[in-house]
Amino acid sequence: MKRNILLPTDFSKNAWYAILYALELYKREACNFYILNVFSATSNIMESLMNMEPGSELYESAKAESETGLAKVLDMIAFRDHKNPRHHFIPVTTFNNPLEAIKNIVEEKDIEMIVMGTRGETNSKKVVYGSVALNVMEKVRNCPVIVVPAEAKHHLPKEIVFPTSYKTHYKKRELNYLVDIAKTCDANICVLHVSRKAELDAKLLENKKLLETIFEDVSYSFHQLRHMEIPVAINCFIESRDSDMVAFINKKHSFFGSILTQPLVKDIAFHSVVPILVMHDLRN
Repeated sequence: MKRNILLPTDFSKNAWYAILYALELYKREACNFYILNVFSATSNIMESLMNMEPGSELYESAKAESETGLAKVLDMIAFRDHKNPRHHFIPVTTFNNPLEAIKNIVEEKDIEMIVMGTRGETNSKKVVYGSVALNVMEKVRNCPVIVVPAEAKHHLPKEIVFPTSYKTHYKKRELNYLVDIAKTCDANICVLHVSRKAELDAKLLENKKLLETIFEDVSYSFHQLRHMEIPVAINCFIESRDSDMVAFINKKHSFFGSILTQPLVKDIAFHSVVPILVMHDLRN
């Protein structure tokens, strides 16, 4: 059974690094890699959607440019001597809003993972995550995403940090993707609890025990940091241990959302070097 992996690209360096990361991560797996480029005529996407008609000069020119760019990406993969017989590449060019295009292909092709860069061709150093990456992390709730910074190390993760408050009664299927990557990469999952109290109450202990059951088939360890703000604690933990990935469950109106919300997100430094795996709470 082949995995279906989506690789959105705007032909930026960051998008290319994310593709390389995906090829390394799934090097032992049979995969269909859908390489998606979403084109428009102008930088104003809404204006393009309103004014471009298939067959018009603007539309056909933008489409041709997209197809040429995707052909170059396939050539670059081939030039790297990427001859993995398990990997099959399908270029996809479409005219749409990027978020809607990604949602559509996730549904149509039964995509199980999106791997993309943090920032696009603008690559502003002042921006932690580009608007497309932020929208995908927040709004594509039926598919997990790995967001790869340009500066990330392109080797398989050996330590994945999973921050949790222990307030959530996790479902096993919500964490399947984290367990799967840990198994694939023979990685240890570091469960990180940031709190102000030294002791856990009965409810939190129960949820901690549940995580032990969910992670029973992989290597895992428990860690606690106290008297620190959550973003600072995560950052310090990752930096001190040179961890390779951080994983979150994206719960609406909750922990992950608070991290993505400006200006808190500006305070997080781990974005610059560590890929992020974003999974979703299946109850909302």
